[in-house]
Amino acid sequence: MFDGLQDRLQGVFRKLKGEGRVSREVLDGALREIRMALLEADVNYKVVKTFVEKIREQAEGQKVIESLTPAQQVVKIVHAELAALLGDKGEPLRTKGSPGVILLCGLQGSGKTTTAGKLAGHLKAQGRNPILIAADLQRAAAVEQLRQVGKSVDTPVLAPENESRDVVAFVAGAITQARELGRDVAIVDTAGRLHIDEELMTELGKLVTRVSPTETLFVADAMTGQDAVRSAQAFSGALPVTGIILTKLDGDTRGGAALSVRAVTGQPIRLVGVGEKLGDLEEFHPDRMASRILGMGDVLSLIEKAEQGLDSAESRRLAERLAKREFTLEDLRDQLRQMRKLGPLSQLMSALPKGGPLKGFDPSAIDEKKLKRVEAIIDSMTSPERRKPTALNASRKRRIARGSGTTVQEINQLVKQYRMMQKMVKGMKGSWLRKAMGGG
Repeated sequence: MFDGLQDRLQGVFRKLKGEGRVSREVLDGALREIRMALLEADVNYKVVKTFVEKIREQAEGQKVIESLTPAQQVVKIVHAELAALLGDKGEPLRTKGSPGVILLCGLQGSGKTTTAGKLAGHLKAQGRNPILIAADLQRAAAVEQLRQVGKSVDTPVLAPENESRDVVAFVAGAITQARELGRDVAIVDTAGRLHIDEELMTELGKLVTRVSPTETLFVADAMTGQDAVRSAQAFSGALPVTGIILTKLDGDTRGGAALSVRAVTGQPIRLVGVGEKLGDLEEFHPDRMASRILGMGDVLSLIEKAEQGLDSAESRRLAERLAKREFTLEDLRDQLRQMRKLGPLSQLMSALPKGGPLKGFDPSAIDEKKLKRVEAIIDSMTSPERRKPTALNASRKRRIARGSGTTVQEINQLVKQYRMMQKMVKGMKGSWLRKAMGGG
């Protein structure tokens, strides 16, 4: 995400690093490039104008022109202003109530129904006991889709048993039923349209008045850019919207919607969809997103994801083996499987800082299919072969290739890479990993 903007901004900062001191003329040139980068990223032009003016004001106020480290000063200012533009501080969902009611609204096709399921899974992971309410009675098969989504996250769905089209009365009754069932959060999936119309807003207005949701969240497709922002602005003007959920943020390489929607609507981004799987919904942290946009990575989110998704006992086992300078193909396969639980490796790598060892590395270049073939090769080996693949002869390699659907050449390449890994592991200090894992 934000690939184009990230590259452009890093280019600006590289130019500044080449200057011993930054003259007013150089600073003006940098700000012009930042303005163009944001406009090309489809950020609202009024938002861009205000943003650049604030950077100029901060830069001149902090005497960047007289600083011995002007590039660092500018990066610091841009990071702070980006975080402020995105919302300063992440705000958790308000779910208090009996039950707490979260109403999802938005245009048709924005991903409301899938997001409802993702949100249920997200809340369950926090120890909550949610239920889904099917309030989209306009779109064909919408109720059935929500039932399937609910089944995938093991969450019940309340839907009308007859052809009644009185959505307001149904949702009010469903919330009462949710309370009787002991559910502490009710997620209401409302109807959308292909465009904003009076009928849609009237229905949603009546629903909000009747059920008084603790959160009214507008679901927007980040890939539609400023269209999403305009829709969010229209909904916020007509309804008491309390926050935004941006879907498909992983596919939004420009970032215009994310960088504009808070400033235009005044509403915080609460959650973001970062993939197609039902677990791909994350809390939004403006400061972390600002760091990612500037190529500084988002290591904190990566650590949180690892803590939730990885087997801690398996991680400790691998750390102990590495500390003893032991590393087999079985260890490699097990680690690949662990990492896959966290999502695509390209997505994980994109959360790391772009400098240092990863300078010039393109996360999108990671071929997930090749990694799966590596697993297939290792699975096709016998246990002794996994422990000592350097002893493989030609006939064994042909057998493994047949069993894994790969080629002898790919097996040779894996063995070569394994030898390099072994040398790297043997070069490690014996105790550093054990200490990193909290051991003695």
